[in-house]
Amino acid sequence: MRAFGRRHDVVEPCSEGLVKILHVEGGRNLYGGAHQILLLMRGLQARGIQNVLVCRTGSALAVAAASLGEVISLPMAGDLDVGLIHRLYRVIRSVSPDVVHLHSRIGADVMGGIACRLAGVSVVHSRRQDNPESRLAVALKYRLHDRVIAISKAIGEVLLSEGLPRTKLACVPDAIEITPWVEHPERPWLEDTFAIPPGSLVIAVIAQLIPRKGHHLLVEAMPLILKQCPDVRVLFFGRGPLESSLKALIHQREMSDRVALAGFRDDLQRILPCLDLVVHPALMEGMGVSLLQASCAGVPIVASRVGGIPEAVHEGVTGVLVSPNDASALAEAIIDLLKAPERRKAMGRSGRQWVETYFSEDRMVEGNLSVYQHLLSPSQ
Repeated sequence: MRAFGRRHDVVEPCSEGLVKILHVEGGRNLYGGAHQILLLMRGLQARGIQNVLVCRTGSALAVAAASLGEVISLPMAGDLDVGLIHRLYRVIRSVSPDVVHLHSRIGADVMGGIACRLAGVSVVHSRRQDNPESRLAVALKYRLHDRVIAISKAIGEVLLSEGLPRTKLACVPDAIEITPWVEHPERPWLEDTFAIPPGSLVIAVIAQLIPRKGHHLLVEAMPLILKQCPDVRVLFFGRGPLESSLKALIHQREMSDRVALAGFRDDLQRILPCLDLVVHPALMEGMGVSLLQASCAGVPIVASRVGGIPEAVHEGVTGVLVSPNDASALAEAIIDLLKAPERRKAMGRSGRQWVETYFSEDRMVEGNLSVYQHLLSPSQ
């Protein structure tokens, strides 16, 4: 992968001097960002570093992280929850961490930053999305953080363009757990579970049901796809506020027998190897962990050329990229791959090597460790 601008925080990966990291995450569900926290906590634990996680009361993350460190559940009501400052401050004073790592934007980025400043502790914020912010917001918000970690080069470039000082920026790409994705496809199980006729070509979108993920574009592309590939079935994995409107759109386009909302699944490691194609028609995207998961499972990809997606998908090698918000271009790319089974197999083989090389768990953990260590030993 090409270098991200110039090198940031170039220090030897090392846990020496680190004892305890306090992680803060305000999300409720186990989506991509939450899984990154689990991988990071596991890697830190393996290196002898103590984890403490502050998360939202009732979140799935609290249960999943229980074996990786102390878990403290707090009420977190979002961006306007000013009371979170006091609640986090009390936790920080009690825990006495070496570094606080703010993982989400759901109030934790600003309120958590203020709490850390009041407590006098070093603070890192991970930026996972590439949506623009005003220069004023960047100047005010990121003043609270000692370092900002972008999960893709594209996010980093957005931050720099909006005025973030280059000295505050580090780039640490997301990672996935490699081993569980290597399984023998159980295609009869997939067809039985999701009522798919045998012999169908199965496409999946794995993303929250929110506007920027672009699900509607695939629905709009389906008539063109079905003219060339009449045996296609589509599964939308995920939940979100667009569920009702997507159901209505699918019904309106008379695609109910072709496109199904399959909900949130915690067995993607079993599902992915059974798929013929993963599609990600996003309008904005920080990185796209589901794309890394697909490549690791040997599934080729068609995705939009936006944000950090070109870093997750090696164009022409692990998948095909198309212009965003273009249903016709999306349909053409999907048709071309569905008609080329040998090309799909070759992309699948290349995909696993791609993620093993550039998106391993160890690489991500060591990248975060480098940032922490630099904050504690700035002379290095």
